[in-house]
This record gives sequence, C-alpha cells and structure tokens, in this order.
Amino acid sequence: MARIGILGGTFDPIHNGHLELGKKAYEEFGLEHVWFMPSGIPPHKKDHRITEGKMRRDMVLLAIADIPCFLYSDFEMERKGNTYTAQTLTLLKKERGEDEFYFIIGADSLYEIEHWYHPELVMGQAVLLVAGRAYKTRHRTMEEQIAYLSHKYGAVIYPIHCPQMDVSSEKIRSAVAEGLSISGLVPEPVEEYIRSHGLYTDNVLQCQYEDV
Repeated sequence: MARIGILGGTFDPIHNGHLELGKKAYEEFGLEHVWFMPSGIPPHKKDHRITEGKMRRDMVLLAIADIPCFLYSDFEMERKGNTYTAQTLTLLKKERGEDEFYFIIGADSLYEIEHWYHPELVMGQAVLLVAGRAYKTRHRTMEEQIAYLSHKYGAVIYPIHCPQMDVSSEKIRSAVAEGLSISGLVPEPVEEYIRSHGLYTDNVLQCQYEDV
C-alpha cells in the first residue's frame, strides 16, 4: 500500500507556496509521492478566465521537474466536462484500491467543503491534510472545524505544519499584469515561461468557461 498525496488546483500559475506545501505534506506524513493534479474544467470557476490547460500543465511540469517526490498527474486534465473531487477520488479508488490517498487542501477549502459536490465521498475516500492559511469569514477555529467534520462525516483530517506564505496565483497574475516582478514567487522556469508566452497580459488568449 502506498501513501499518495494529491495536490489539486487550477495552478494558474503554480507557485512556490504550492511547492512548499507539497514538500511539507510529503515529509510530515511519510508520503511516497505527491501528485500535482491540475483541474480540467473546475466547476467553481466557470465564471473566471482560466489559462488554457496545456500551458498550466507545462508550468506544473517545469516547476516539479527537479523534485523526485513530486509527480505530474493528468487524471483530471484529460477528463471531459466538469472535474469534481468526489468523482476523481472514486475513480482513483477503483483503479488503485490498495493505496491510501491524502488530499491536500487549504483552510478555505476546509471551511467550504460541505458546499462541494458530494463532500461525504471526498471525506470518505481520502485523508484530508489542511494548510492553515488565513480564511476571511471563518466562524470556527480550525480545530473546531476539524472536530465538526470528523464527527459528522467520520473524516480523518490533519493540519499540515507549514509556514504561511503571502503568495497566491491571483496576486501573481495581478503583478504580471501590472508589470511587477514575480521573482521568488514562482520557480525561475515558470517565471520565464510566463514571460515568454505573454501570460496574464493582453498578449495571450485565455479560456472562458461558461455555465452550461
């Protein structure tokens, strides 16, 4: 049985905070690998402009190329239609039933998870590892939220003891659009990719996901 971490997201773009979170989860919970799994069509972001999937994939591959414990997974990117975490975990459990999955999320997702598609399937098929970054509208402490979800859903949830980094994909996109430096926020190959492809400026088209 392998312990496999899954770090999903739009990765638009992937940044150093993602990498630090993956490393800390790998070290703290004895994971065999951490899979970086970009979303195909994230259902909660259909009203946002999202960079084309191939470019997001390329940036992830560049970011993790020299880190042996990190692997790229196209499990969601290659699926058609909306990609829900509950469906992803169900399919993975069918394919790799002997493995144990550790789903890595931020504190915001911990508070919002009951609004996800079939949250009981998410919490029933993976251990949740939670990064304790700030969450604007929380009403419970993280410890209280973990206790609540554990009691209601039988969830297994652990905090990741990872220093908070003041970095987000949104901030990086805004900085690039304003002509500001993003050095130190993303790996150098990702920074060069963003620059050479004109990402997050008016020079490149991005995909617009519409509600259907």
